[in-house]
Amino acid sequence: MQKILLIDDDAHLGGPLTTYLARFDLQVTQALTPSAGMALLQRFTYDAVILDVMLPEQDGFAVCRNIRALGDTPIIMLTARGDVTDRVVGLEMGADDYLPKPFEPRELAARLQSILRRQRGTPLATDTVLQFENLCIDPTERTARVNNQPLALTTSEFDTLWLLASQPGKVFHRDDILNTLHGHYADVFTRAVDITISRLRKKLQPLQAIKTVRNAGYQFTLKPRP
Repeated sequence: MQKILLIDDDAHLGGPLTTYLARFDLQVTQALTPSAGMALLQRFTYDAVILDVMLPEQDGFAVCRNIRALGDTPIIMLTARGDVTDRVVGLEMGADDYLPKPFEPRELAARLQSILRRQRGTPLATDTVLQFENLCIDPTERTARVNNQPLALTTSEFDTLWLLASQPGKVFHRDDILNTLHGHYADVFTRAVDITISRLRKKLQPLQAIKTVRNAGYQFTLKPRP
């Protein structure tokens, strides 16, 4: 079973969610506080984290940032219904997806399965390693290296990088990238793409690999190695 960590202070949520997600071969462990959740993440390996925004001790955004400091475990944030600001901030902190409360367990299960499939799979069903000067992208291991140093990329960041780098010079519209993310950003659309691109650019430094094409989209500018 794949292991899911739920960080939510609602003690009544964990039991029913654990029972429901077990149908999908997902094993849920709940932490009621951020400190308890971070302690579990430091001791055990989880395949994904479900993280509430409203938490005691510190908010979910701070927790998301702390989880990202540990690694690239996929994160789904639970946010207040209709609060677009929460969703945008969550994406900026490194979350892979969000789900507004109250939510249907079936939709949460679908989001989890989508993220887990993307993390295990290869974006274009290929094992071809993309080689550029000072950048290497391996779809089998889902890793990228700049100057031979590994990058800590989220699932969405890797998928976006692969899409752009697989066709250098091509201009991808934001909708093309959004479809690749497979997220459900109905309320933030292009912001989700722009945030992901911004995070990628910072991680790819000092390489200037992604160019903004005004009123068109984004373009990968590095040339493949012969």
